[in-house]
Amino acid sequence: MLSASPYALVAEMLEAPDVIRRFDKDVVSAWADAIDQQQKLFISGEGSSRIFPSKNLISRAFASGSSWAIHTEGGRQAAEYDLEGFVVLAASNSGQTRELIALLDKLGRDGVERYGVTATAGSRMTEVVDDARILNCGTEKAVASSKTVIEQALVYQSLLRGGEWSDQEKAANYCADILSKDVPAEIADYLASAPIIYFAGRNDGVAEELALKTGEIARKKAVYLEGTYVLHGIEEVMRKGETLVLIEPFKEEIEKYKSILKDSVGLNVAAIASFDTPFPTIKIPSLSGFDGYLRLMAGWNILVAAGLALNVNLDKPERARKIGNAV
Repeated sequence: MLSASPYALVAEMLEAPDVIRRFDKDVVSAWADAIDQQQKLFISGEGSSRIFPSKNLISRAFASGSSWAIHTEGGRQAAEYDLEGFVVLAASNSGQTRELIALLDKLGRDGVERYGVTATAGSRMTEVVDDARILNCGTEKAVASSKTVIEQALVYQSLLRGGEWSDQEKAANYCADILSKDVPAEIADYLASAPIIYFAGRNDGVAEELALKTGEIARKKAVYLEGTYVLHGIEEVMRKGETLVLIEPFKEEIEKYKSILKDSVGLNVAAIASFDTPFPTIKIPSLSGFDGYLRLMAGWNILVAAGLALNVNLDKPERARKIGNAV
């Protein structure tokens, strides 16, 4: 359970439900009009400013039948592509991310339309885009991003102008409830004792973002396993005592997860899911359009529980920086 704590990270995570509650779904409606004209959107950024915001948008676009062609890559790889005809969307909390600024500057010279999302007014990013939105959630003190990731994702998702926003208040309440839940000691122990943690889930940014956050919060090595990749060869190098966290696992594969990974390999397996599983499970509600946010909140909860069990400073990793690679 995330509650009163000396750590800024915990306080910022607890602000996330209100970020959802207060969000204005029409904040970038003009951008959506521009994308409608082009029908092609490219999203860039680095780390947490790209993983969940961009992949949640892509997942939602496919699920809703959007006609937009949407792609995402980091700044350096994106700079190798021909993005003529695309609208380019980028996010950087600091507005100083080196790879991203270089990409946006190049695209400006090429005449590509560019929009930016940042938490920092007057930053370099605001100078190299055609229009920028400043996040309302405020800056973060902790190195690991939390509330800013949520607002970035909301900005991106709002471009689709879907019907899920009628449930915005319900989503905020569900998120607050998830963050208030106690993490079962067995799950916290699985993460705290593991030499490596695997997160398996859809390519919607949730499991991948949690793998990144594991290093920053719990100081553990972590690997993201997309889809059912966990059943396609990596079990050869998995070892007893390692931990696998399944994010809303595919029901058709539950028995395979159990027989191959838990029973045969000896992994400690836990799940975050909207249904009961044979493993220790953080059970959460499902809400169309907001499932990724709910799953991410539950993941934050277990990572903080593991970090606290390991007595680490949640706000200040030894080497990770708030601005990963600044201009």
